[in-house]
Amino acid sequence: MLFADRTDAGQRLAGALGHLREADPVVLGLPRGGVPVAFQVARALGAPLDVIVVRKLGVPYHPELGFGAIGEGGVRVISDDIVRRGGVSEQDAAAVERAEAAELTRRAQRFRAGRPRVCVEGRTVVVVDDGIATGATAAAACEVVRAQGAARVVLAVPVAPPDAVARLRTLADEVVCLSAPRLFSAVGQWYRDFSQTPDEEVVALLARPAAGSREAGASEDVEVEAGRVRLTGELALPGDTAAVVMFAHGSGSSRRSPRNRAVATALNAAGLGTLLFDLLTEREAADRRNVFDIEALADRLTGATRWLRTRTPGPVGYFGASTGAAAALWAAAGAGPEVAAVVSRGGRPDLAGARLPGVHAPTLLIVGGRDTTVLDLNRQAESALRCACRLAVVPGATHLFEEPGALEEVSALARDWFTLHLTPHQP
Repeated sequence: MLFADRTDAGQRLAGALGHLREADPVVLGLPRGGVPVAFQVARALGAPLDVIVVRKLGVPYHPELGFGAIGEGGVRVISDDIVRRGGVSEQDAAAVERAEAAELTRRAQRFRAGRPRVCVEGRTVVVVDDGIATGATAAAACEVVRAQGAARVVLAVPVAPPDAVARLRTLADEVVCLSAPRLFSAVGQWYRDFSQTPDEEVVALLARPAAGSREAGASEDVEVEAGRVRLTGELALPGDTAAVVMFAHGSGSSRRSPRNRAVATALNAAGLGTLLFDLLTEREAADRRNVFDIEALADRLTGATRWLRTRTPGPVGYFGASTGAAAALWAAAGAGPEVAAVVSRGGRPDLAGARLPGVHAPTLLIVGGRDTTVLDLNRQAESALRCACRLAVVPGATHLFEEPGALEEVSALARDWFTLHLTPHQP
């Protein structure tokens, strides 16, 4: 079984966990790659989502051999047998535990961003990862959850080797694994897209109520009508929001882009609506020529804007990334006051060419300081634009803003720009 990406894996895994909906479960994702999978499971089950942070305690001078694990709440799971056979002294064990406890605390605080841990005592807990190789981390997570008071532990993964599944059945009350291939070398071989999950995506997903959950706001899967085609998307309208930001993805990306989803979550938290959708159908995206047809992409964005007007009459903004930024600027040039603000992340405004002087919406160009070629192109675009414009450079960031804190800065810049230009000004 081959998965498109972690979102696809999570949706398929959720289909195998429907029997748990009435158990009122808690869903815990193992960071980092397990959280996007867990988000889809929590969404389908209508369950609260949290992260489970565990740290293996490695035998000194042989750290790959774990003599135990620790979890939040002071939970310790120790194998006295391995301590004995590994010759681990009390002093060495204490030193390892102190170091791992500090790292556990740091990661938990980073991922939750100040939110309290979801209580699992007496609950059915679904522990989710994006796949299992050796099973050591999953085993530690099951033991830690059990020690935290879970009444029932379910381990759910898209793919794992058969021997690991067999071992884990002794630790969990139930193991749900969609695929257990005999010829298994790495989790990534069973995904078409197994790109690294950034910390920012984990933070964003944990901060975002899963659509359909008991804590959720208004979020729905939609079919966006853009001319004669229907495009798959997700519309989020938190609270009584009127303003909506439409996302135009770059070449090789889609509505599932973890970076754009992280930005969307920050906008939702600020009370702004978002529409994440694909400008191309799957068949069209397979032809690389289409992802660089900026005029055609801009026409799709314009058509989608007309569709959005049938759902909400409020101000509209465009957020474009890479080539999607060119499409956003092209469409904004023909939209007049219909589009109230534009933000470009690592964009290629040069591909909008002669259309740039026609953009009237206030425009923010965000570029990484180390993305030198694109930075030069944006400086040229800043001179060509006749609207209110600002170039914001994120120091030390490269094109994908993968550096620690870079994507958070992008999210904050976009949030502030859209809040300024799309929401009523307070005296």
